[in-house]
Amino acid sequence: MKKKMEIHRRLDKTPDARDTCDMTVELRTRLDGAIKAFIIDMDGVIYHGNRLLRGAAELVEWLRRSGKRFLFLTNSSERSPPELSQKLSRLGIEVEPEHFYTSALATAGFLASQKPGGSAFVIGEPGLTNALYDSGYSMNNVNPDYVVIGESRGYGLESIERAVRLVLGGARLVGTNPDLSGPSETGLVPACGALVAPIELTTGKKAYFVGKPNPLMMRHALRRLGATREETAIIGDRMDTDIIAGIEADIETILVLSGVTSLVEIGRFSYAPRHVLEGVFEIPGE
Repeated sequence: MKKKMEIHRRLDKTPDARDTCDMTVELRTRLDGAIKAFIIDMDGVIYHGNRLLRGAAELVEWLRRSGKRFLFLTNSSERSPPELSQKLSRLGIEVEPEHFYTSALATAGFLASQKPGGSAFVIGEPGLTNALYDSGYSMNNVNPDYVVIGESRGYGLESIERAVRLVLGGARLVGTNPDLSGPSETGLVPACGALVAPIELTTGKKAYFVGKPNPLMMRHALRRLGATREETAIIGDRMDTDIIAGIEADIETILVLSGVTSLVEIGRFSYAPRHVLEGVFEIPGE
């Protein structure tokens, strides 16, 4: 019991407030009982780049053993669900593609609902372009309806200049997610929000971001899980996307300290997660 009390925290008034033994038992009871479905972030929660984080395999095993519904919900737009499934397989965890939902899929769905059969100039990886193709969109670098930005290894001055010209020419600016940075094996790296910023600053146009904490992502996740908000929890490593998304969706929030947000940084926000854990290794029952 003492070990559990050491590793579990709940935020009441101060960022580093330790919870009581009774509350730890309450959390354990909720994880094993009332919470039937989990929305789980990936970068900083399950892995850093190509390095699996402690307890990730055990978490998936526990979810399956306990009969929990789960969906990996990532703001990264680089990979498709089959590619994410293959990545976890390479890291030693077998998870079917239907357990993944990405900001690329959410962005493609949003654009298809706004302007069916439209076109886009895209700065992004295959996970994003393929999602757009599958939604009925075509690629257009002359007069597109949208300029869509996601994480990209080919990001450069030439593509930024073209995006700026197209936005000034009337194309609407959309970002797959607002993350400014993300974790990797070597530390933080720029993410979509940082890549969109030069285009916003140059054009004076604000992007619309589809990924977390946009309620669109959470509604899609709950529908895919077939779960109600009362029986769902979100596990994430970012206060500004995962936790605020969970709070605004009125579901249980669990922040893990294995990614972007550190314990000391939590107090800088005007809201707090329901629970704070060192990592997902704490979640499976004994």
